Amino acid sequence: MTDKRKLRISSAALFAVLLIVFVVPFGESGRIIAAFLLLPAAVALFLIIKKRPILSMHKRQILLIMTAMALTYLMLLYLSGIYFGFYRTLYKLNLTNFLSLILPVAVIVATTEVIRFVVVAQDDKLSTTLCYLSCVVAEMLVCASIPAVNSFNTFMDLVAGAFFPALIFNLLYNYLSKRYGIYPNLVFRLLTALYVYIIPYESAISDSLHNFIRMLLPIAIYLFIDSLYEKKRKYALVKKSKLGAVITVLAITIMVSVIMLISNQFRFGAYVIATDSMTGELNKGDTAIYERYDDQLIKVGQVIAFESDNIVVVHRVVEIKIINEETRYYTKGDANEDIDTGYITDSDIVGLVNLKVPYIGYPTLWVRSLFKR
Repeated sequence: MTDKRKLRISSAALFAVLLIVFVVPFGESGRIIAAFLLLPAAVALFLIIKKRPILSMHKRQILLIMTAMALTYLMLLYLSGIYFGFYRTLYKLNLTNFLSLILPVAVIVATTEVIRFVVVAQDDKLSTTLCYLSCVVAEMLVCASIPAVNSFNTFMDLVAGAFFPALIFNLLYNYLSKRYGIYPNLVFRLLTALYVYIIPYESAISDSLHNFIRMLLPIAIYLFIDSLYEKKRKYALVKKSKLGAVITVLAITIMVSVIMLISNQFRFGAYVIATDSMTGELNKGDTAIYERYDDQLIKVGQVIAFESDNIVVVHRVVEIKIINEETRYYTKGDANEDIDTGYITDSDIVGLVNLKVPYIGYPTLWVRSLFKR
């Protein structure tokens, strides 16, 4: 059997096994099982497949850069806690957690980097793709908290918090592994994966904002390293390169704006309209853009976003009363016949709605409907 055939069979089997481990609800034991399976697989591939990539002379510099990037990321993450606050993590640095959490994560990181290093050197697209998918699944297993997918919210947490960052980071890891070897990825991944189990406090930055930063980080690292050490494009491609840069900047600007809105951590936020109660003004599937409420004057007729029974409602103010020095707002959906039950106060108001973006909320509603069947 040729090396290429061995590699394809091994890569396919590894991906299938890791996917099963991820899908089956093993809980925290999933990492231990994955580590137990990956260790012999990495050793076997390393011994059986002999071809290795020719590494760049800059591999030591890249190791230092990736170490500095990891430490800078962690420093900025903790500095963000000055604004967002801190919370105490659930993990304690003891022997039990070392054996059940830290050691399995370290083994998964080390073994996937060995496997990646061997596979990408073979220049076989199928094997590289299967290896990439295996590493994405392994990266998701490394995440400190993988929710059980039983609702729309947990599905979105999984996609945004684990899947998308794993996709983007592993593109970077493949790029670095082939050119600069195992160690830059290994050091970066260990530092950014294990800190949560070692440091007892973490920044209370919102998950959506943190996940967005994690998706931008590998792109920034790639662009930085590519500009420093990769060959410059020829003059004939300069115009195309500038166009690509403009498109990239525009895409990042749009992504930043969207994340700032859906994170609800800044002056403006966004909510998808999920019912027909405001049809005409705000239709189902529209996205309402609101300005955060900060004691602005609210008049009758203003559309507001407010919390009711732990959900956000977007309705119009139809009456305002001041009783015992408390301002009470009575609301109603434009398409509803009756006024909403009860009243809300200033503490319930999330924001003032002055703008909508039609239709863009439909994908969110469609995914949410899958969990209601």
